[in-house]
Amino acid sequence: MALTTPLRRSGTAPTEPLAARAITDLPGARGARFRESFAGGLFLVPIAIVFVVLYVIPMGQSLWFSLTDFDGYSEPSFVGLANYASIFRDPSMLQALTFTLGYALATTVLVTAFAIPLALALNRRFLGRNIVRSVFFFPAVPSVAILGLVWGFILSPLGSGVLNSALGGIAGLAPIGWLSDSTLAQISVVAVAIWAQTGWHAILYLAYLQAIPQDYYEVARIDGATGWQTFRSITLPMLVPAISVSQLLLMTNGLKVYDLPFTLTSGGPGFSTRTLTQSLIESGIAQSRVGQASALAVLFLIVVALVVVVQLAASRRLERRYS
Repeated sequence: MALTTPLRRSGTAPTEPLAARAITDLPGARGARFRESFAGGLFLVPIAIVFVVLYVIPMGQSLWFSLTDFDGYSEPSFVGLANYASIFRDPSMLQALTFTLGYALATTVLVTAFAIPLALALNRRFLGRNIVRSVFFFPAVPSVAILGLVWGFILSPLGSGVLNSALGGIAGLAPIGWLSDSTLAQISVVAVAIWAQTGWHAILYLAYLQAIPQDYYEVARIDGATGWQTFRSITLPMLVPAISVSQLLLMTNGLKVYDLPFTLTSGGPGFSTRTLTQSLIESGIAQSRVGQASALAVLFLIVVALVVVVQLAASRRLERRYS
């Protein structure tokens, strides 16, 4: 009666949203909704437990260890921010940070610059297209560590290196220190990473290209649009989601890279190709400086979080611009 009296006084029939709201406000409906929400929440409990055990607790423990002189064996003593200060005073740590950031930025930009044109080429019809696609995708199949070992043999600075042997036999050049010179070693690591990742990301872009309706290109062709105008107005906006995903993967993988530089150069010569992950492992395991390694892990987490947040904001802005 309480529900119908105002409706009779207004002289109008009850609207559907109001009737539905009245039904859902009944005690039985509220109880059913609560039971449904509670049952759904139970499915999240295992995930929450795994997240707490594998992420939250280790992160809290690392934060505590970073404030101590823990070596993995003796009782830790509180040292405050001494571990963080020692990181910024250590030239090898700063070199690892510089190389890691440069590696991540270079691979992100250059792989994107090569993968998009490659995807456009692979999207065309030509004889043996599927075979060519498989060839470009192949570098993503083997383990990165195996690729590093193979390329270490190819780029060996000795005369027995495949590339130096070829250059010496063809052009009579003396052996080049691809992996023994600091600058050349850094360039070599980045070049191998670009070679290994370009094919995979080109296939990612290719999947998005094949999802673009051909009607868009037909209309552009009828309107007399040039190839560049078609790419800028149709292809590029449709590839923005793929670019966002690709660059996020490239940047995060670049920041946490370890296997390729380690197997290719072992972080040398000197500390020129050492990464943050390698410094963290060597400091915490090889040198038993768990406190300093934990401080480096905390700083590493902050750097990765900042880079990812900035990249996501830039990607979101780019998507809004082309949407």
